[in-house]
Amino acid sequence: MKNSTSESSAGPSTLARVSAVSAHLSQNNTKADNSILGLGNPVQSMAAERAAASFPVRELTYFLDGGEEATLVRERLMSEIERDPLFQNIDAYDLNKEQLRERTMKKITRLVHYVVAEPEEVTYQRLSLIGVVDMGLLTRTGVHYGLFFGAIRGSATPKQFSYWISQGAAELKGIIGCFCMTELGHGSNVAGLETTATFDEGSDEFIINTPHVAATKWWIGGAAHTATHTVCFARLIVHGKDYGVKSFVVPLRDPTNYELKPGISIGDIGRKMGRDGIDNGWVQFTNVRIPRQFMLMRHCQVDRHGKVTQPPLEQLTYGALIGGRVSMTADSAQMSKRFVTIAIRYAAVRRQFTAKKGQVETKLLDYALHQRRLLPLLAQTFAIQFSADEILKMHRSLLKNIDSIDPSDKKSMGALIEELKEVFATSAGLKAFSTWACADTIDQTRQACGGHGYSAYNAFGPAYADWVVQCTWEGDNSILALSAGRALIQRYLQVKKGRTAPVSTGYLNKAAELAKATAGSRKIDSPEVLVEAWNAVASAVVCKAGASFEALTKKGKTADEAFEETSQQRFLAARIHTRASMVRMFYDRIATAKPELKEVLYDLAALYALWSIENDSGLFLQAGYFTSAQIDEAKDLTEVYLGKVRKQAIPLTDSFNFSDFFINSAIGRKDGNVYENYFELVKRQNPSKPQAPYYESIIKPFVERKDEPEIEVAELEEDED
Repeated sequence: MKNSTSESSAGPSTLARVSAVSAHLSQNNTKADNSILGLGNPVQSMAAERAAASFPVRELTYFLDGGEEATLVRERLMSEIERDPLFQNIDAYDLNKEQLRERTMKKITRLVHYVVAEPEEVTYQRLSLIGVVDMGLLTRTGVHYGLFFGAIRGSATPKQFSYWISQGAAELKGIIGCFCMTELGHGSNVAGLETTATFDEGSDEFIINTPHVAATKWWIGGAAHTATHTVCFARLIVHGKDYGVKSFVVPLRDPTNYELKPGISIGDIGRKMGRDGIDNGWVQFTNVRIPRQFMLMRHCQVDRHGKVTQPPLEQLTYGALIGGRVSMTADSAQMSKRFVTIAIRYAAVRRQFTAKKGQVETKLLDYALHQRRLLPLLAQTFAIQFSADEILKMHRSLLKNIDSIDPSDKKSMGALIEELKEVFATSAGLKAFSTWACADTIDQTRQACGGHGYSAYNAFGPAYADWVVQCTWEGDNSILALSAGRALIQRYLQVKKGRTAPVSTGYLNKAAELAKATAGSRKIDSPEVLVEAWNAVASAVVCKAGASFEALTKKGKTADEAFEETSQQRFLAARIHTRASMVRMFYDRIATAKPELKEVLYDLAALYALWSIENDSGLFLQAGYFTSAQIDEAKDLTEVYLGKVRKQAIPLTDSFNFSDFFINSAIGRKDGNVYENYFELVKRQNPSKPQAPYYESIIKPFVERKDEPEIEVAELEEDED
């Protein structure tokens, strides 16, 4: 494909631009190369990389953000965050748990000023950016707005919602919320939660109770110090009958003096692996009484006499819970952007080893193995971004349809349930595999930075500790993957009965055709072949899992037993389906790009698809889509696309448009001046002291200790008569 940014239309050639930048830097000589072996000037190295862009970087930024206007809004938000004194994070890596919690709460007092005054869409963007620089702050804010307030908005009646708004839930005035779902003995199995909410008809109240220690609410963000109220998930018990888990608003503290309400016991669960800015706590309820109207009754109602009206479709109750998974897919893209940027920038200026003595050492980014370590992760980051954008659109459409649905319209309700199932399954797979991918990206990029990657000041360690909880909460990734696999088998069964699958599983509509498809003599790196290849393998894996399920049920197994026995196949189906979807969404998104961006995006998409094929080559051979010779060709093509993407690696990371404040890594500096900045940061945060704080108490007594008196062997002998 011809480069759309030609010399005639875009000014001087790449070589001329690189030469001009180098000459300018040499003239100014602001960062002269004084190294003994001529290690290369890092600033010049970075400038040369940047000057080699073959595409308009700013246009790619617009494309990633959704347009120029969106980029300008995003930059305004970044500027507000970066310039706010409360958000300065230069010493963040040196704070203890108590300092982190105090600072996080101070930041929330500032954030609320924006949240109550700006459109929700802008707040979503602001919080997404907050998550890049302070994951703990994002979570502590998200606990109130995403979980507590989100649960009220999604599960309260209009009258109840208005009441809680009037009480200050939207503005954090008089109410700071938390979300009591997880228990000490139950996490992913929400239906198995054991906290009870028993209706007392005489007083028209619910009695919330923790029946035993394993039912203690655990990991409750905001509970230890902050929350005045909670949305509590508890079993609805009316006239002795258990109606399953519902949600209830329960006051925890008096907001005027923060004393605990009667029957409430709260404690701090202590230090965690990461995110210590969040005051996670435990909560126990001992016969706590709340008004009947504090049960959130949009979907299930209990009247004054204990009559229970169940929702016509129970699934709608959980529609609001999908939002967390959707946002975590977007968070995976944002966090991956940050760390591939750090590692690629460092690799573009760090030089190590040389072929001949006396020559300038080679950039890490010019080593083939280093390219293979980093550049597929860069391509994957773009894939996650485009997938996150797509699932966000799907989720917004779902919420809009839930809000406007007429429960008496059975046809519309049926369509809505199908839409809910689709978003539920798609978000489950994307959340699981994108958060896992991001965790791996942080660790792999750390390793690619050598010893300096281990320093807290370069961001990897603290971020990894903060990030990996994403693989567990909002649904453990393994459980979510199995849930997605279950949905795929159910979709397979529906298609066999004549129903048409939606776009995400559209390959099942032509499963028989795909089972016979091969790449043939076509170019295996063409978009058409790569998308079809992934569809063919996804279809083969899902159909195999579905056939295994059918065989088990025909042998007398119940559906639950058959699903359990096919769990490994379900997991594989979910993984391959998610990867196939991401490849498809990548190419779908490229179709909407401007011509001058398409070449570099096609290179990234091909690298992502081919690298992914290489990792699962056995499945493509089993499906018969590629021959063994074509698999070898795919591996060779991966190397070709690594070379193409390497040339544009720095401009591609520049398109993410993060300032040094948001990157917050000494070796990830945009200008390439990593060594001086790293050294100055370490000196500033760790001023030299003549003695250690424990010199007098430990070191001095140890080094000045007196020799132990020697014991003469003769003294140990018994006296002889």
